[in-house]
Amino acid sequence: MNINDLSDNPGARRARKRVGRGPGSGLGKTGGRGVKGQKSRSGVAIKGFEGGQMPIYMRLPKRGFKKPNRVKLQELTLGRLQEAIDAGKLDVGAAVNEAALVSAGVVRRKLDGIRLLASGEMTSKVSLEVTSATSGAIAAVEKAGGSVTVSVPPKEKTPRNVKTVPGEA
Repeated sequence: MNINDLSDNPGARRARKRVGRGPGSGLGKTGGRGVKGQKSRSGVAIKGFEGGQMPIYMRLPKRGFKKPNRVKLQELTLGRLQEAIDAGKLDVGAAVNEAALVSAGVVRRKLDGIRLLASGEMTSKVSLEVTSATSGAIAAVEKAGGSVTVSVPPKEKTPRNVKTVPGEA
């Protein structure tokens, strides 16, 4: 067998479609674009246009709001914290604050603060100082014998079906 004997399987390679090369090609004159009009020209951008009718994206109601000045907290799970303690990245003898977590590489950057989440297991006794923490995370750290100091206390959950009347306490 020589290199010049090699060939593709039948139908594996297809010839390029040469548009606008005469009526005999089957793609001459209009080049497969139909007849005249905006869509037969190049540079057409009428994706959301509905022929003058009010478009669907304008007929539907607006929903939601993104608060532009919201506090962006870096999330830290108990599991990731425990992994860092087991790997020896953190000194559990001293109080672990946000600067220590960043310098140890547990979190990349602290943004507006670090929020401790209750995902994962916590077995080490550690004293933490973070911006915010969930009530489950605080309970898990205290169960392991540690303590959590937060600068923003966790929110109290209120049931959705309870209606509060303004002025009543």
